[in-house]
Amino acid sequence: MNFIVSSTSLLKQLQAVGGVLNSSNTLPILDNFLFEINGKTLTVFASDLESTMTTTIDVEAKKDGNIAVPAKLVLDILKTFPEQPLTFSVDEKTMGIEISADSGKYKLSGYNGEEFPKIPVIENPSNVELECSVVQRAIDKTIFASGNDDLRPVMSGIFTQLSSDGITFVATDAHKLVCYKRIDVKVADSASFIMPKKPMNLLKSLLGSATGKIKIEYNESNAKFEFQNYTLICRLIDGKYPNYEAVIPSENPNTLTIDRASFAQSIKRVSIFANKTTHQVKLRISGSELAIFAEDIDFSNEANERLTCSYVGNDMEIGFNSRFLLEMLNNIDTENVNLELSAPNRAGILLPDNNEEGEDLLMLVMPVMLNN
Repeated sequence: MNFIVSSTSLLKQLQAVGGVLNSSNTLPILDNFLFEINGKTLTVFASDLESTMTTTIDVEAKKDGNIAVPAKLVLDILKTFPEQPLTFSVDEKTMGIEISADSGKYKLSGYNGEEFPKIPVIENPSNVELECSVVQRAIDKTIFASGNDDLRPVMSGIFTQLSSDGITFVATDAHKLVCYKRIDVKVADSASFIMPKKPMNLLKSLLGSATGKIKIEYNESNAKFEFQNYTLICRLIDGKYPNYEAVIPSENPNTLTIDRASFAQSIKRVSIFANKTTHQVKLRISGSELAIFAEDIDFSNEANERLTCSYVGNDMEIGFNSRFLLEMLNNIDTENVNLELSAPNRAGILLPDNNEEGEDLLMLVMPVMLNN
Protein backbone atom coordinates (compact mmCIF):
# COMPACT_ATOMS: atom_id res chain seq x y z
CA MET A 1 0.00 0.00 0.00
CA ASN A 2 1.69 3.19 -1.25
CA PHE A 3 0.38 6.71 -1.74
CA ILE A 4 1.64 10.23 -2.48
CA VAL A 5 0.12 13.22 -0.70
CA SER A 6 0.83 16.94 -0.19
CA SER A 7 2.55 17.54 3.17
CA THR A 8 0.63 20.74 4.05
CA SER A 9 -2.82 19.45 3.09
CA LEU A 10 -2.23 16.23 5.08
CA LEU A 11 -1.07 18.25 8.12
CA LYS A 12 -4.10 20.55 7.92
CA GLN A 13 -6.57 17.65 7.81
CA LEU A 14 -4.81 15.67 10.55
CA GLN A 15 -4.81 18.71 12.86
CA ALA A 16 -8.54 19.19 12.19
CA VAL A 17 -9.54 15.64 13.16
CA GLY A 18 -6.77 15.30 15.79
CA GLY A 19 -8.83 17.38 18.21
CA VAL A 20 -10.85 14.23 18.94
CA LEU A 21 -7.83 12.41 20.39
CA ASN A 22 -7.33 12.20 24.16
CA SER A 23 -3.93 12.61 25.82
CA SER A 24 -4.45 9.32 27.66
CA ASN A 25 -6.48 6.42 26.29
CA THR A 26 -7.63 3.11 27.73
CA LEU A 27 -7.10 1.48 24.31
CA PRO A 28 -3.59 2.04 22.85
CA ILE A 29 -5.00 1.88 19.28
CA LEU A 30 -6.82 5.19 19.96
CA ASP A 31 -3.43 6.98 20.02
CA ASN A 32 -3.40 6.45 16.24
CA PHE A 33 -5.03 7.81 13.11
CA LEU A 34 -6.54 5.20 10.82
CA PHE A 35 -5.45 5.80 7.21
CA GLU A 36 -7.69 4.09 4.65
CA ILE A 37 -7.02 4.23 0.90
CA ASN A 38 -9.95 3.74 -1.43
CA GLY A 39 -9.23 4.54 -5.08
CA LYS A 40 -7.63 8.01 -5.19
CA THR A 41 -9.01 9.03 -1.77
CA LEU A 42 -7.31 8.82 1.61
CA THR A 43 -9.82 8.80 4.48
CA VAL A 44 -8.39 9.60 7.91
CA PHE A 45 -10.25 8.48 11.07
CA ALA A 46 -9.67 9.63 14.66
CA SER A 47 -11.70 8.43 17.66
CA ASP A 48 -11.98 8.54 21.45
CA LEU A 49 -14.87 5.97 21.39
CA GLU A 50 -17.39 8.72 22.30
CA SER A 51 -16.72 10.75 19.14
CA THR A 52 -15.28 9.77 15.77
CA MET A 53 -14.12 12.24 13.18
CA THR A 54 -13.20 11.59 9.55
CA THR A 55 -11.80 13.65 6.71
CA THR A 56 -10.89 12.88 3.09
CA ILE A 57 -7.84 13.95 1.06
CA ASP A 58 -7.05 13.41 -2.63
CA VAL A 59 -3.92 11.29 -3.12
CA GLU A 60 -2.10 9.33 -5.80
CA ALA A 61 -2.44 5.63 -5.02
CA LYS A 62 -2.59 2.32 -6.88
CA LYS A 63 -3.79 -0.12 -4.21
CA ASP A 64 -6.50 0.04 -1.53
CA GLY A 65 -5.69 -0.76 2.09
CA ASN A 66 -5.57 0.58 5.64
CA ILE A 67 -3.13 1.08 8.49
CA ALA A 68 -3.15 2.75 11.93
CA VAL A 69 -0.47 5.47 12.17
CA PRO A 70 0.89 6.89 15.50
CA ALA A 71 -0.80 10.29 15.72
CA LYS A 72 1.75 12.31 17.72
CA LEU A 73 4.73 11.10 15.70
CA VAL A 74 3.19 11.79 12.29
CA LEU A 75 1.91 15.23 13.39
CA ASP A 76 5.34 16.19 14.81
CA ILE A 77 7.20 15.27 11.60
CA LEU A 78 4.61 16.89 9.28
CA LYS A 79 4.92 20.23 11.14
CA THR A 80 8.61 20.41 10.13
CA PHE A 81 8.13 19.97 6.36
CA PRO A 82 7.73 22.81 3.85
CA GLU A 83 5.07 22.18 1.15
CA GLN A 84 6.17 19.08 -0.84
CA PRO A 85 4.83 15.72 -1.98
CA LEU A 86 5.39 12.91 0.54
CA THR A 87 5.42 9.22 -0.38
CA PHE A 88 4.03 6.80 2.23
CA SER A 89 5.10 3.17 1.70
CA VAL A 90 3.49 0.54 3.94
CA ASP A 91 4.78 -3.02 4.37
CA GLU A 92 1.58 -4.94 5.07
CA LYS A 93 3.45 -7.89 6.64
CA THR A 94 5.49 -5.96 9.25
CA MET A 95 3.18 -2.86 9.45
CA GLY A 96 6.31 -0.73 8.89
CA ILE A 97 5.75 2.71 7.37
CA GLU A 98 8.36 4.63 5.39
CA ILE A 99 7.83 8.32 4.61
CA SER A 100 9.97 9.64 1.73
CA ALA A 101 10.48 13.42 1.48
CA ASP A 102 12.87 15.70 -0.41
CA SER A 103 15.19 15.77 2.59
CA GLY A 104 15.29 12.06 3.46
CA LYS A 105 13.45 8.96 4.63
CA TYR A 106 11.68 8.37 7.95
CA LYS A 107 10.59 4.97 9.30
CA LEU A 108 7.98 4.26 11.94
CA SER A 109 5.87 1.33 13.08
CA GLY A 110 2.16 1.26 12.32
CA TYR A 111 -0.55 -1.10 13.55
CA ASN A 112 -3.13 -3.31 11.94
CA GLY A 113 -6.02 -1.08 10.80
CA GLU A 114 -8.53 -3.84 11.59
CA GLU A 115 -7.94 -3.24 15.33
CA PHE A 116 -9.31 0.30 15.02
CA PRO A 117 -12.83 0.66 16.52
CA LYS A 118 -15.63 0.34 13.99
CA ILE A 119 -17.38 3.58 13.06
CA PRO A 120 -20.89 3.70 14.63
CA VAL A 121 -23.77 3.44 12.16
CA ILE A 122 -26.80 5.62 12.92
CA GLU A 123 -29.87 3.46 12.46
CA ASN A 124 -33.23 4.94 11.34
CA PRO A 125 -31.95 8.52 11.55
CA SER A 126 -33.94 11.73 11.29
CA ASN A 127 -32.07 14.42 9.39
CA VAL A 128 -31.97 18.16 8.89
CA GLU A 129 -29.82 20.51 6.81
CA LEU A 130 -28.75 23.87 8.22
CA GLU A 131 -26.35 26.60 7.14
CA CYS A 132 -22.85 26.06 8.59
CA SER A 133 -22.82 29.67 9.83
CA VAL A 134 -26.08 29.17 11.79
CA VAL A 135 -24.76 26.12 13.66
CA GLN A 136 -21.36 27.74 14.28
CA ARG A 137 -22.95 30.88 15.74
CA ALA A 138 -25.37 28.88 17.91
CA ILE A 139 -22.50 26.85 19.43
CA ASP A 140 -20.36 29.98 19.82
CA LYS A 141 -23.10 31.85 21.71
CA THR A 142 -23.95 29.00 24.12
CA ILE A 143 -21.04 26.65 24.80
CA PHE A 144 -19.28 28.90 27.36
CA ALA A 145 -22.31 28.55 29.68
CA SER A 146 -22.27 24.72 29.77
CA GLY A 147 -21.08 23.02 32.97
CA ASN A 148 -18.09 20.79 33.77
CA ASP A 149 -19.69 18.70 36.53
CA ASP A 150 -19.24 14.96 35.89
CA LEU A 151 -22.04 14.24 38.40
CA ARG A 152 -24.51 16.18 36.23
CA PRO A 153 -23.57 15.15 32.69
CA VAL A 154 -26.78 16.58 31.13
CA MET A 155 -25.57 20.07 32.06
CA SER A 156 -22.18 19.58 30.45
CA GLY A 157 -23.58 19.73 26.93
CA ILE A 158 -25.74 21.87 24.65
CA PHE A 159 -29.47 21.11 24.64
CA THR A 160 -30.86 21.38 21.11
CA GLN A 161 -34.54 21.67 20.24
CA LEU A 162 -35.73 21.47 16.64
CA SER A 163 -39.31 22.40 15.79
CA SER A 164 -41.54 24.05 13.20
CA ASP A 165 -41.27 27.30 15.22
CA GLY A 166 -37.47 27.38 14.88
CA ILE A 167 -34.38 25.91 16.52
CA THR A 168 -33.22 26.51 20.10
CA PHE A 169 -29.81 25.91 21.68
CA VAL A 170 -29.53 26.06 25.49
CA ALA A 171 -26.55 25.72 27.83
CA THR A 172 -26.41 26.10 31.61
CA ASP A 173 -24.24 25.22 34.61
CA ALA A 174 -26.92 26.24 37.19
CA HIS A 175 -25.21 29.63 37.79
CA LYS A 176 -25.66 31.02 34.29
CA LEU A 177 -27.86 30.08 31.35
CA VAL A 178 -27.88 31.02 27.65
CA CYS A 179 -30.83 30.44 25.35
CA TYR A 180 -30.21 31.09 21.64
CA LYS A 181 -33.11 30.81 19.20
CA ARG A 182 -33.30 31.02 15.42
CA ILE A 183 -36.83 31.78 14.30
CA ASP A 184 -35.78 32.02 10.64
CA VAL A 185 -34.90 28.29 10.48
CA LYS A 186 -37.81 25.82 10.47
CA VAL A 187 -37.65 22.05 10.88
CA ALA A 188 -40.52 19.74 9.89
CA ASP A 189 -39.91 16.98 12.47
CA SER A 190 -39.67 18.11 16.10
CA ALA A 191 -36.84 16.61 18.14
CA SER A 192 -34.56 17.40 21.07
CA PHE A 193 -31.19 16.03 22.21
CA ILE A 194 -28.13 16.98 24.30
CA MET A 195 -24.84 17.29 22.44
CA PRO A 196 -21.55 16.84 24.37
CA LYS A 197 -19.13 19.73 24.83
CA LYS A 198 -15.97 18.27 23.26
CA PRO A 199 -17.38 17.50 19.80
CA MET A 200 -19.25 20.83 19.85
CA ASN A 201 -15.96 22.68 20.43
CA LEU A 202 -14.46 20.78 17.49
CA LEU A 203 -17.42 21.70 15.30
CA LYS A 204 -17.23 25.33 16.38
CA SER A 205 -13.61 25.69 15.25
CA LEU A 206 -14.09 23.86 11.93
CA LEU A 207 -17.36 25.56 10.99
CA GLY A 208 -15.72 28.97 11.44
CA SER A 209 -14.12 28.67 7.99
CA ALA A 210 -16.78 26.46 6.38
CA THR A 211 -19.40 27.56 3.89
CA GLY A 212 -22.57 25.95 2.59
CA LYS A 213 -24.75 23.52 4.49
CA ILE A 214 -24.17 21.01 7.27
CA LYS A 215 -26.22 17.82 7.23
CA ILE A 216 -27.22 16.57 10.68
CA GLU A 217 -28.50 13.01 11.19
CA TYR A 218 -29.60 11.85 14.63
CA ASN A 219 -31.44 9.13 16.53
CA GLU A 220 -31.90 8.40 20.25
CA SER A 221 -28.22 7.78 20.95
CA ASN A 222 -25.99 9.34 18.28
CA ALA A 223 -25.70 12.37 16.02
CA LYS A 224 -23.74 12.75 12.79
CA PHE A 225 -22.58 16.03 11.24
CA GLU A 226 -21.44 16.14 7.61
CA PHE A 227 -20.01 19.23 5.91
CA GLN A 228 -17.42 19.79 3.20
CA ASN A 229 -14.98 16.87 3.53
CA TYR A 230 -15.55 16.28 7.27
CA THR A 231 -17.82 13.89 9.16
CA LEU A 232 -18.23 13.92 12.95
CA ILE A 233 -20.22 11.23 14.77
CA CYS A 234 -20.78 11.63 18.50
CA ARG A 235 -22.70 9.83 21.21
CA LEU A 236 -25.44 12.03 22.65
CA ILE A 237 -25.71 12.66 26.39
CA ASP A 238 -28.39 10.43 27.87
CA GLY A 239 -30.79 12.06 30.32
CA LYS A 240 -33.55 14.63 30.75
CA TYR A 241 -32.55 18.27 30.43
CA PRO A 242 -33.77 20.55 33.26
CA ASN A 243 -36.83 22.69 32.54
CA TYR A 244 -34.87 25.82 31.65
CA GLU A 245 -37.97 27.88 30.79
CA ALA A 246 -39.18 27.65 34.41
CA VAL A 247 -35.97 29.38 35.60
CA ILE A 248 -36.36 32.47 33.38
CA PRO A 249 -38.31 35.13 35.32
CA SER A 250 -41.14 36.54 33.21
CA GLU A 251 -41.83 39.72 35.23
CA ASN A 252 -38.81 42.02 35.16
CA PRO A 253 -40.00 45.59 35.82
CA ASN A 254 -36.50 47.09 36.22
CA THR A 255 -34.45 47.60 33.02
CA LEU A 256 -30.93 48.97 32.82
CA THR A 257 -29.53 49.96 29.39
CA ILE A 258 -25.80 50.66 29.23
CA ASP A 259 -22.84 50.76 26.84
CA ARG A 260 -21.61 47.16 26.73
CA ALA A 261 -17.87 47.84 26.35
CA SER A 262 -17.76 50.43 29.18
CA PHE A 263 -19.74 48.12 31.47
CA ALA A 264 -17.42 45.18 30.74
CA GLN A 265 -14.25 47.26 31.23
CA SER A 266 -15.52 48.61 34.58
CA ILE A 267 -16.36 45.14 35.88
CA LYS A 268 -12.98 43.86 34.69
CA ARG A 269 -11.13 46.60 36.62
CA VAL A 270 -13.24 46.54 39.77
CA SER A 271 -13.29 42.72 40.00
CA ILE A 272 -9.49 42.68 40.46
CA PHE A 273 -10.24 43.93 44.02
CA ALA A 274 -13.03 41.37 44.65
CA ASN A 275 -12.84 38.37 46.96
CA LYS A 276 -10.90 35.64 45.12
CA THR A 277 -13.39 32.96 46.18
CA THR A 278 -16.71 34.63 45.39
CA HIS A 279 -15.56 37.10 42.66
CA GLN A 280 -18.50 39.19 43.88
CA VAL A 281 -19.24 42.63 42.47
CA LYS A 282 -22.11 44.76 43.73
CA LEU A 283 -24.24 46.86 41.37
CA ARG A 284 -26.09 49.79 42.90
CA ILE A 285 -28.53 51.41 40.46
CA SER A 286 -30.35 54.65 41.12
CA GLY A 287 -31.69 57.09 38.56
CA SER A 288 -29.27 57.33 35.64
CA GLU A 289 -26.23 56.19 37.63
CA LEU A 290 -24.75 52.72 38.06
CA ALA A 291 -22.19 52.25 40.85
CA ILE A 292 -20.01 49.11 40.67
CA PHE A 293 -18.32 48.05 43.91
CA ALA A 294 -16.06 45.18 45.00
CA GLU A 295 -14.09 44.43 48.14
CA ASP A 296 -11.90 41.77 49.68
CA ILE A 297 -12.17 42.26 53.44
CA ASP A 298 -9.35 39.80 54.20
CA PHE A 299 -6.80 42.02 52.42
CA SER A 300 -8.54 45.42 52.88
CA ASN A 301 -8.87 45.74 49.08
CA GLU A 302 -11.76 47.61 47.55
CA ALA A 303 -12.70 49.45 44.36
CA ASN A 304 -15.69 51.33 43.02
CA GLU A 305 -16.62 53.00 39.74
CA ARG A 306 -19.57 55.01 38.49
CA LEU A 307 -21.14 54.84 35.04
CA THR A 308 -24.02 56.72 33.45
CA CYS A 309 -26.84 54.53 32.22
CA SER A 310 -30.48 54.59 31.27
CA TYR A 311 -32.63 52.95 33.96
CA VAL A 312 -36.36 52.39 34.36
CA GLY A 313 -37.48 50.95 37.70
CA ASN A 314 -36.91 51.08 41.45
CA ASP A 315 -33.47 51.76 42.95
CA MET A 316 -31.72 48.46 43.49
CA GLU A 317 -28.62 46.82 44.91
CA ILE A 318 -27.69 43.37 43.57
CA GLY A 319 -24.57 41.18 43.59
CA PHE A 320 -23.18 39.01 40.79
CA ASN A 321 -20.17 36.82 40.16
CA SER A 322 -18.00 39.12 38.03
CA ARG A 323 -16.57 36.26 35.93
CA PHE A 324 -20.03 35.14 34.82
CA LEU A 325 -21.06 38.71 33.97
CA LEU A 326 -17.89 39.28 31.95
CA GLU A 327 -18.25 36.02 30.00
CA MET A 328 -21.77 37.02 29.01
CA LEU A 329 -20.91 40.60 28.07
CA ASN A 330 -18.04 39.32 25.91
CA ASN A 331 -20.45 37.03 24.04
CA ILE A 332 -22.89 39.81 23.12
CA ASP A 333 -22.13 41.72 19.92
CA THR A 334 -24.28 44.84 20.25
CA GLU A 335 -23.07 48.29 21.29
CA ASN A 336 -25.57 48.54 24.16
CA VAL A 337 -26.86 45.82 26.46
CA ASN A 338 -30.04 45.56 28.55
CA LEU A 339 -29.99 44.10 32.06
CA GLU A 340 -33.49 43.19 33.26
CA LEU A 341 -34.00 42.72 37.01
CA SER A 342 -36.92 41.90 39.30
CA ALA A 343 -35.43 41.57 42.83
CA PRO A 344 -31.96 41.24 44.45
CA ASN A 345 -32.52 37.51 45.02
CA ARG A 346 -33.87 36.75 41.52
CA ALA A 347 -31.88 36.06 38.35
CA GLY A 348 -30.82 38.94 36.14
CA ILE A 349 -31.38 38.74 32.38
CA LEU A 350 -28.87 40.14 29.88
CA LEU A 351 -30.16 40.90 26.39
CA PRO A 352 -28.55 42.50 23.35
CA ASP A 353 -30.01 45.93 22.67
CA ASN A 354 -31.26 44.74 19.29
CA ASN A 355 -31.09 41.14 18.10
CA GLU A 356 -29.74 40.22 14.67
CA GLU A 357 -32.47 39.41 12.18
CA GLY A 358 -34.00 35.99 12.87
CA GLU A 359 -32.10 35.64 16.17
CA ASP A 360 -33.25 35.72 19.75
CA LEU A 361 -30.52 35.66 22.41
CA LEU A 362 -31.17 35.60 26.16
CA MET A 363 -28.56 35.23 28.92
CA LEU A 364 -29.47 34.63 32.55
CA VAL A 365 -27.14 35.01 35.54
CA MET A 366 -27.95 34.06 39.13
CA PRO A 367 -27.24 36.70 41.82
CA VAL A 368 -24.92 36.15 44.78
CA MET A 369 -26.04 37.04 48.31
CA LEU A 370 -24.65 40.40 49.36
CA ASN A 371 -22.56 40.37 52.53
CA ASN A 372 -23.36 43.84 53.82
